[in-house]
Amino acid sequence: MEVFDYIIVGAGSAGCVLANRLSGDKNVKVLLLEAGGEDKATDIKTPAAFSKLFKTAFDWEDETIPQPHMGGRPMYQPRGKVIGGCSSTNAMIYMRGNRLDYDHWASLGNAGWSYDEVLPYFKKSEDNQVLQDAYHAKGGEWAVSGYQYQHPLSKALLQAVKQAGYTHNSDFNGAEQEGFGFHQLSQKQGRRFSAADAFLHPIRKRPNLKVVTHAMVHKVNIEEGRATSVSYEWKGQKIEAKAGKEVILSAGAFNSPKLLMLSGIGPADHLREQGIPVVHALAGVGQNLQDHLLAGVAYRSKKTDTYDTVENFPRILGALWQFLVNKSGPLTSNVCEIGGFARTLPDLPAPDVQFAFAPAFYIRHGFDNPKGENGLGFGPILLQPYSVGEVKLATSDPLAKPLIDPRYFSDERDLQTMIRGIRIAEKVLSQSALDDYRGARYLPETDLPTDGEIAQLLREMSETLYHPVGTCKMGTGEMAVVDTELRVHGINGLRVVDASIMPKIVRGNTNAPTVMIAEKGAEMILKG
Repeated sequence: MEVFDYIIVGAGSAGCVLANRLSGDKNVKVLLLEAGGEDKATDIKTPAAFSKLFKTAFDWEDETIPQPHMGGRPMYQPRGKVIGGCSSTNAMIYMRGNRLDYDHWASLGNAGWSYDEVLPYFKKSEDNQVLQDAYHAKGGEWAVSGYQYQHPLSKALLQAVKQAGYTHNSDFNGAEQEGFGFHQLSQKQGRRFSAADAFLHPIRKRPNLKVVTHAMVHKVNIEEGRATSVSYEWKGQKIEAKAGKEVILSAGAFNSPKLLMLSGIGPADHLREQGIPVVHALAGVGQNLQDHLLAGVAYRSKKTDTYDTVENFPRILGALWQFLVNKSGPLTSNVCEIGGFARTLPDLPAPDVQFAFAPAFYIRHGFDNPKGENGLGFGPILLQPYSVGEVKLATSDPLAKPLIDPRYFSDERDLQTMIRGIRIAEKVLSQSALDDYRGARYLPETDLPTDGEIAQLLREMSETLYHPVGTCKMGTGEMAVVDTELRVHGINGLRVVDASIMPKIVRGNTNAPTVMIAEKGAEMILKG
């Protein structure tokens, strides 16, 4: 049995950071296990191609159980199964969330996690190509940039936003979150710059770091209340690796709780139902699942230059030339260029909806886009869902997918927030700045004058924005899974370091917060 000081399960955004920071100590030996393969595919490196990675070898292809408040649909949940995890497959939006999010975490009893306390960990690894002020830094490992190419339709949308009475915001990660503007991206010179590019590849040859791809972890082995080893399968072999110091789960909001439960840590009754001996009863494992929902309004475009048809000959020739030679052009875009934050009710302390705009169709993850047509889409994202779900085991088989139940729209308040968000989207899209682009309605095909009609559309068409969190909640109390140093309650030598530790989902995309969590977690681990 090979012995390591630290074993990290999952080479996603958090795992890459941890591998870098922990192996920086030459006196320790680190094992990084990843279920997926390498991140060398062209579609991974090409920003505009991110949706082509869905339902491929780079995707876990998870799916919820049928959702009763969403028309009984099972709902697709893409997650990165590759070196770099979701940072190798996502839309590269660099977003931190709202100051109030982290202050709320601290108010729940999580000392050390207020906004002022986590800001240095956001800045620690940041190499911002555009901004340098009290909120941003240069010189870190992770490149953050602006757009190399901005679609004319995105610029027109910003004019429409202004006409509708909303403000411009050039930095959602600065002093103020509200307003609309172009996103910041985890890119460098027009290419995706994932957590693997930033943290893992530059140090991959360290002699004290071993990276194993296509390694399917089955369980963490616990002896006398301590995590001592990890059992995994690789090329048909069953291997056990020993951890002298700690095992760290960074497998994400679905697989981290799954692995805890397979290891006998979780809700006791559920473990017994699956025939798994209860090593440590921890009721909160797999609970507290939260996610952001996206819905939108789509129109056909009067012009034929949207991202829908960029691959058409001869447009693709020019786009490839720009991408390969000038590191610019439409292929450098993440398609969803404009974002925004707004309050749908005046007395809210912070935005309750985020907005996403694309000079393209993006219907059901892009799978249902009309072929050969050009469009534009704009819609709200539910930021602070009241609907909370869970992750459970389907069976005790480590290869079986978990049962994912977000319980989308189970709380009526979420539906009402999204109705208000759709009203804002309709208002913006009706402005004269878009007259030269806005063609016939596509989704919905006709006006929806009543809230009931909008609600029906939302139940039929809303989809995940790919931000599941919370299933290994940080805090105290019977439903908490980890403490403020991310140590699993009741088990020594075991931590969870990824988005699953969030007690409450942040107002914004979750990749940058995950990197922050890993930076802070690594420092805690190294301090012992």
